Amino acid sequence: MTPPGATGTGTRAGAAERARLLRDLHRGRRAHDPLVLPGPWDAASARAFEAAGFPALATPSAGIAASLGYEDGATPPGEMFAAVARIVRSVSVPVTADLEGGYGLPPAELVERVRESGAVGVNLEDTDRATGGLKDAGAHAEWLARVRDAAGPELFVNARVDAYLRGGPDPAGEALTRARLYAAAGADCVYPIGAPPSDLPALRSVLGNLSLNALAVPGGPPFAELGRLGADRLTFGGALLLRAVGGLADLAAELRAGHLTG
Repeated sequence: MTPPGATGTGTRAGAAERARLLRDLHRGRRAHDPLVLPGPWDAASARAFEAAGFPALATPSAGIAASLGYEDGATPPGEMFAAVARIVRSVSVPVTADLEGGYGLPPAELVERVRESGAVGVNLEDTDRATGGLKDAGAHAEWLARVRDAAGPELFVNARVDAYLRGGPDPAGEALTRARLYAAAGADCVYPIGAPPSDLPALRSVLGNLSLNALAVPGGPPFAELGRLGADRLTFGGALLLRAVGGLADLAAELRAGHLTG
């Protein structure tokens, strides 16, 4: 584990090695053993997850936003990149960063900002923040292809599909269409956030050798079951921060009561 204050970013060669490691962690997963990627919101939580033995981490934009005092989707890009960089510096394992829709940055500039942060993966959503609806699927796929071209193999690209979040008459059909397009654009992984577990096998079938990211939720199926349904990778959105905040609320209640339990 990287000691507090040490840097985890290293050289370009070191970043390439961490990118290779992150990619390898997604490959050849057994059906009951998806890659579990906790979502740290700051350096302290990142160190805790690394110390627990997780081989890679995935920052959640919602968790970082809350930790910085912003609503989800309202974090200034500079603050988000700075937060990701602090997390990367605090650990030695690969970090992939949720950067929402890319903040309107041209693909080459976005990739360069990710590299500067030290992250070796990125999660990019297809929600249009201006309208609250989905971006045009074809146009977004073309943009993802430009991100892929700018990044080369040194960046693991997770394409988030928001069809289930945004509704519509056929979210499952929309998610399948977008999954195919984003896979063809060069994404390494597709993330149909909010997909019910029953839809995972159909999504798995259209992705071939690419990875399928599922959202693991409190009270949901066990991780092994999500893996058997087709998920290669599990992330948590902002749920882990909310769980931690619940623990802090209990601690605050103890302090108000005038004692501190062991």
